[in-house]
Amino acid sequence: MTTYRRRIPKWWPRPLREATLSIPQWFPKTAIFNSPREAAMAFPYLQQPSFLLASLKADSINKPFAQRCQDLVKVIEDFPAKELHTIFPWLVESIFGSLDGILVGWNLRCLQGRVSPVEFSIAMEFLDPGGPMMKLVYKLQAEDYKFEFPVSYLPGPVKASIQERVLPDSPLYHNKVQFPSPGGLGLNLALNPFEYYMFFFALSLITQKPLSGALHVRTSDCAYFILVDRYLSWFLPTEGNVLPPLSSSPGGTSPSPAARTPAMHFASYGLHHTSLLKRHISHQTSVNADPASHEIWRSETLLQVFVEMWLHHYSLEMYQKMQSPHAKESFTPTEEHVLVVRLLVKHLHAFSNSLKPEQVSPSAHSHATSPLEEFKRAAIPRFVQQKLYLFLQHCFGHWPLDASFRAVLEMWLSYLQPWRYAPEKQAQSSDGQARCVSERWAPFVQENLLMYTKLFVGFLSRALRTDLVSPKNALMVFRVAKVFAQPNLAEMIQKGEQLFLEPELVIPHRQHRFFTAPTFTGSFLSSWPPAVTDTSFKVKSHVYSLEGQDCKYTPMFGPEVLRLAQLITQAKQTAKSISDQYGESTASRPFLSWLGFYPSDTNSSYSTNDLDEMGQDSVRKTDEYLEKALEYLGQTFRLSEAQLAQLTLALGTTQDENGKKQLPDCIVGEDGLILTPLGRYQIINGLRRFEIEYQGDSELQPIRSYEIPGLVRMLFRLSSAINHRFADQMAALCSRADFLGSFCRYHLLEPVLVTRHLLSPVGQGRSAGCVRGPRLSLRFLGSYRTLLSLLLAFFVASLFCIGPVPCALLLVLGYFLYAMAMALLTERGKLHQL
Repeated sequence: MTTYRRRIPKWWPRPLREATLSIPQWFPKTAIFNSPREAAMAFPYLQQPSFLLASLKADSINKPFAQRCQDLVKVIEDFPAKELHTIFPWLVESIFGSLDGILVGWNLRCLQGRVSPVEFSIAMEFLDPGGPMMKLVYKLQAEDYKFEFPVSYLPGPVKASIQERVLPDSPLYHNKVQFPSPGGLGLNLALNPFEYYMFFFALSLITQKPLSGALHVRTSDCAYFILVDRYLSWFLPTEGNVLPPLSSSPGGTSPSPAARTPAMHFASYGLHHTSLLKRHISHQTSVNADPASHEIWRSETLLQVFVEMWLHHYSLEMYQKMQSPHAKESFTPTEEHVLVVRLLVKHLHAFSNSLKPEQVSPSAHSHATSPLEEFKRAAIPRFVQQKLYLFLQHCFGHWPLDASFRAVLEMWLSYLQPWRYAPEKQAQSSDGQARCVSERWAPFVQENLLMYTKLFVGFLSRALRTDLVSPKNALMVFRVAKVFAQPNLAEMIQKGEQLFLEPELVIPHRQHRFFTAPTFTGSFLSSWPPAVTDTSFKVKSHVYSLEGQDCKYTPMFGPEVLRLAQLITQAKQTAKSISDQYGESTASRPFLSWLGFYPSDTNSSYSTNDLDEMGQDSVRKTDEYLEKALEYLGQTFRLSEAQLAQLTLALGTTQDENGKKQLPDCIVGEDGLILTPLGRYQIINGLRRFEIEYQGDSELQPIRSYEIPGLVRMLFRLSSAINHRFADQMAALCSRADFLGSFCRYHLLEPVLVTRHLLSPVGQGRSAGCVRGPRLSLRFLGSYRTLLSLLLAFFVASLFCIGPVPCALLLVLGYFLYAMAMALLTERGKLHQL
């Protein structure tokens, strides 16, 4: 045999290249390997998983992103599942990041097409539902591999339940819990490849913190958001069936999907667990599944994973504990998290409402009904309803009182309007008003009663604590009022409340159901019209399952909405007064104020409102939003104009004779004024205010923004030295009765002290009582406005060929003439007052 020089491909890591060079080789010709597959076939003794994994890890550091993805595609195509299963956990973690948030991965939440178009297109193609990554998942799925997932990274209620050896209610965890072996670190879940991939994908939304430079990333444009939309459209199709898994090899057959674990028959969907006994984790019994249901095992798994990872962070017991003011939040969702959940809600409505009329007829409930159709009926009530309600309850109670709540609000409103995502969408009538909500949605409203009523009461509580004069807050009130004012929706909600509040004489037993034509076509839980008593029982079961048997129900059609109408009316008047004040201040503002040298009004009535920053257009928008919101609330709760006018007068929004707002509502206590709850509401919403005015020593007031701090302090020290040195002489001059005395009094005494009084209602009319002697004040020279005026005067004088010294003499002469006239007028005014 002839020994030839060995050629080693560059993509091998250095340890592999050195090991290969140390081994003798005799080939009839030079061996050249351009792919991992050829290398593995040529060196069977080197086919150990560590070499392939080490090679890929080295490439992830040394090669660019596009080349790494190209190599991964070749590895997935060439290597068998036996070798790919060892790199699968590392590959998933390198894409989505580690569960502890330390490793960022591909940072899909910040990857955008308009910023990084090449990386964006490569990542989307690689992770697409029909892309190479899913081919790897299906290839491993066909071999029935299992991967361990630590229980410690699951949502709080699930983790606590498993650690207490209690099996969670969700079938996603059944037959998957593994007890730790002796010396093990903790409990784990044994997941199949599809479940493992989706667990990491869903949790990356929560575990991965956004980078500092990603604060202004638009969520709907990022790769993660688009991937969620693609996965939902692929596995929860609104048209047709779920596409079968892709072929694992070119020309091969598609791998048969593994059986669902646990296998649950769809007849139990839509029904809550009635057993009061908690199942111990050791009793993980398996159930034989209908083979036909295997076609949607991926759809079912995808939905359960998304709901569990994104929504199941609060249980009923935890929610009840969170009502305590001393409770500490275990999980705080982000705005991006809420936007992704809203995408899920919108797609689930479209998925559930994609049933054709013949599929929801009574004859459709037969053994020939496909599992996908049953899954569409059960997706929302079985998997989503309870967890979404607790998630929304927490957001309504703990989200900050700012404009970011708009994301939670829109997600809630999307769930309340399934008719928006039905094939026959609500059309607009000829007069521009929304069409009446069809009676087919009455079962949905009744079976989600708390979503409408309890959360609306929670929104009222938030609205009463926010500044309704703010355009963003006014817009949120307008959005809610508009949704609930849709024709026939309020009647449906009121009917549901009546069914819940009516006395329950006899608990209805399982009654015989008549197979007649249904009165609606959109119920996902039954295909026959139940009797009225059975409907009442279902409404009560819904409320008790979400709130517990001892819940205290607050009707939506109660007196609380009247308080919101009151504040909206007051906020409208406040917005109008702001608009008037804005116009007056703009018209009367000097030219220098546009350059920033005019002193701002520190006693402005609405200094904390964002209307002044946004301008007159926002004031008009706020007034329009509030006007429409009040109109919609009147339609929903049947409020007449006479009632609204009476409520306005009851809150005392009329102005006093001086044209100024009254003081906030308060009572007089031992230590002064004490605000009432109404007064706090008035201050928060900018409806009334206390008159705040500086009444101390004018020389010691804080340095304003239009003053030079260093110059003001120097002038204060200079004037203080002069006043201390010549105090007796200035007092003697001011005491004279001739013209010189009046001239000195005009400059050295503060005329404001004569008329200054305390503004507190407790001591009205009582003088401030602080009398100061004559003194010189040079603080006006530290103002930008004064200095700019002097510079302009010297500049204008230079245009007329007047030098600085003559100009200064002219300014002094002019001021002396002005001061003499003012001194004479001041003395004459005092004589007339006497």
